[in-house]
Amino acid sequence: MALIALAWLALWLWGASPYAPYLDHEELGHLASGGAGAGGLAARLAPLVALFVSGWTLMVVAMMLPTSLPLVLLFGRLTRRRPDGRLLLALLLCGYVSVWALFGALAFLGDLLVHEGAERSAWLGDNPWAIGAGTLALAGLYQFAPLKNRCLQRCRSPLGFITEHWRGERERSRAFRLGAHHGIFCLGCCWSLMLVMFAVGAGSLLWMLLLGAVMAAEKNAGWGRRISAPVGIALLCWAAAMALGGVPALR
Repeated sequence: MALIALAWLALWLWGASPYAPYLDHEELGHLASGGAGAGGLAARLAPLVALFVSGWTLMVVAMMLPTSLPLVLLFGRLTRRRPDGRLLLALLLCGYVSVWALFGALAFLGDLLVHEGAERSAWLGDNPWAIGAGTLALAGLYQFAPLKNRCLQRCRSPLGFITEHWRGERERSRAFRLGAHHGIFCLGCCWSLMLVMFAVGAGSLLWMLLLGAVMAAEKNAGWGRRISAPVGIALLCWAAAMALGGVPALR
């Protein structure tokens, strides 16, 4: 819990600092554009990707770690009597966060490619709403995907997940892999909602709270499975409203 609180505090301090634009993928995208040559592009991209992944990792700890607290707390109770219990728990968290950090880096690079393509497309240049609407529509459709439901079922059974993946041998590598495996299933049920942050602004604490609450309810609340469809419908309606020009992407 302390780690989650520290992540929220760090995000708030970052957002209130002069470096707040570096939490926004669009601002970083503008910095990445310009100049010529593959070598120059690579030199510009490396620190920008590192900056974005740093902020993204804080977002993951603040938004996604609370959704996986049942598994984290259960694993902590199972290993707390071991002399290396805290290390095993830290390795579990590192495995979990590593999966999301890799996804964040790929999502940022994909976003740069999308916007670069938009700059070369006359139609997208005249219809900038299409990228945001497409992101929201993708997230809305995925709410109904069988894969999302299967991943949610795995995430809702932390004891069964630990029993399946924790063998009690090579404990440190097992702890990291357990966290990574859980991160993959967590990614499988939540990646589309995390992409909504690209449509509403990656630095918005309000949207972090709202989307984090939705994902935590879907995974852990007894009534969580009943909200997947309404959330999907709401996202699809929002995308349609943007396409019709009635509602902008909220930031």
